[in-house]
Amino acid sequence: MSALFSQTHPCRTRSSSAHGARMLRRGLAALLAVACLAVTAPAFSADDLLDVSYRPLAGKEAVNLKQRYHGRVLLVVNTASKCGFTPQYEGLEALQKQYSGRGLSVLGFPSNDFKGQEPGDEAQIQEFCTLTYGVKFPMFEKVHVVGDQVTPLYQRLTAASGVAPGWNFHKYLVGRDGRLVAQFPSKVAPDDKELVAAIERALAAPAVH
Repeated sequence: MSALFSQTHPCRTRSSSAHGARMLRRGLAALLAVACLAVTAPAFSADDLLDVSYRPLAGKEAVNLKQRYHGRVLLVVNTASKCGFTPQYEGLEALQKQYSGRGLSVLGFPSNDFKGQEPGDEAQIQEFCTLTYGVKFPMFEKVHVVGDQVTPLYQRLTAASGVAPGWNFHKYLVGRDGRLVAQFPSKVAPDDKELVAAIERALAAPAVH
C-alpha cells in the first residue's frame, strides 16, 4: 500500500502543479486585460458626456451641448439624406413636436460614414431636410461617427453604451442628468413603442437644476 502511494503521489503533485500554473497564467492574463482597458478607456466622466461644442448645420458659431441643453432629454441621431432610413426624419420631427414642450430635444448629426449616403455639403443637407421633411429640430455640422476620425461626442456615446452606430439613424437617448439612458439601432423607428416608452420615462425624471 505504501509502494502504491509512493508511485501515485508524484503524479498527483505534478497534476496539481500544472493546474496551479494554468490558473496563474489565466489570472495574469485577466489582470493584463483589465490594465489594457484602464489605459485605453476615454478619460471622461458621465457628467462630461455632453461637454462638447458643435456648429449648427451650415452655421458659424459652435454651441456647447451641455450648456445649451442642460436639463433636457436628448435623442442624438446620425443622419443621412440618401439612406433607406431617411424617411425617419419625419418621425423624428414628430417626436420633437410632441415632446419638446416636456423637455425633449432631437439632435441630428449628418454623417457620410456609411456607403457615402450623405455626400452633400452642409447647405445642401439643410435644404434637403427642410424642404423634403420639414425638419425643424436642431441639426449640427457634418461629422464622423465611426472610424479613426470619430467626433468626440460619438466617441463618448460609443464608450458609454458599448455600441457604435452600425448604420445611419442610430439613436442614443440621454437623460436630463446628461447620462446615457439607452441606445437603439437604425431599424428602430421613431414611433417604436419601446423607444417612445424610454423617452417618456426619461422625461418623467426630476428636472436637473
